[in-house]
Amino acid sequence: MNLAQQLQSRLDNKTKPLGSLGRLEALALQLGLILGTESPALQAPQLVVFAGDHGLAARGVSAYPSDVTWQMVENFLAGGAAVSVLARQHGIALTVVDCGVRHDFAPRAGLLSRKVAPGTADALDGPAMSAAQCEAALANGRDVVRGLPGNVLLLGEMGIGNTSAASLLLARLAGLGIARVTGAGTGLDTAGVARKTAILQQVLARHPQALTALQALAAFGGFEIATMVGAVLQAARERRVIVVDGFIASATVLVASQLDGQVLPCCVFAHRSGEPGHALMLAHLRAEPLLDLGLRLGEGSGAALAWPLLVSACAILREMASFESAGVDRSATDTAAP
Repeated sequence: MNLAQQLQSRLDNKTKPLGSLGRLEALALQLGLILGTESPALQAPQLVVFAGDHGLAARGVSAYPSDVTWQMVENFLAGGAAVSVLARQHGIALTVVDCGVRHDFAPRAGLLSRKVAPGTADALDGPAMSAAQCEAALANGRDVVRGLPGNVLLLGEMGIGNTSAASLLLARLAGLGIARVTGAGTGLDTAGVARKTAILQQVLARHPQALTALQALAAFGGFEIATMVGAVLQAARERRVIVVDGFIASATVLVASQLDGQVLPCCVFAHRSGEPGHALMLAHLRAEPLLDLGLRLGEGSGAALAWPLLVSACAILREMASFESAGVDRSATDTAAP
């Protein structure tokens, strides 16, 4: 009997009707497979927020100016952002990585400097990153994960303009029309979304040769996405549980999964965001998220909100009694619960 069969048998023998814990059972099975055990335990969860600026933001693709990127990094470090509150609530370690923010931060606890450059180039003028910069960012991401304890990586990001990069990656790598995958991002109005879509269409036309995952990543940016791709690849290699946040984090997984087939089995998709491209991204990845709360904040907020479900799934596997151990007659639970 292989591990998947052992896990399913263990779940089926818990004191409940078959399948009555629904998605929690599928999650428990997945976590057991990732961690390679019938009794998975989540250890020292690490929520990492990857931050970077985008040259394309100067084109007006966001409702906020680029300075908000570094200001929000300061907010994360001060403990005042949504993800800071949620990580604190759930006892999750929070680290912010400066992957390419256009600002010089004072060194302090909780901040890692892995700056490739102070923001990517404007993707409408040329590639957002050179091939060398892209490779450096990937290497930085791998290095970050190698230095983290635990067996869980929760993905977060911050970068004004990064929903544009995610839309471009999805459009190119999944072959979808840019209008279908482009949304309001930080809060653009209808006219702003139309302007953003037109700009992104020009960017796609500017880079017809960017067809592979790495080519598209370098062409469209950004440094935080490329660094996160490296982190995901390393986490999958180490068989860590990867908790995927929203649209931008999912775009990272889209790229990483095309580079390594071991990525998707390690990924737990936290939620379906309010960004229109995210549902299409999840469908392309054949991923079923745990939550659907209309979130569109990013930061890793959805990953932090989903975290207790992972804890519960593992607890069910480890602690819930079997029919035999509890002395419960299995026939009493052969029918579905009322």
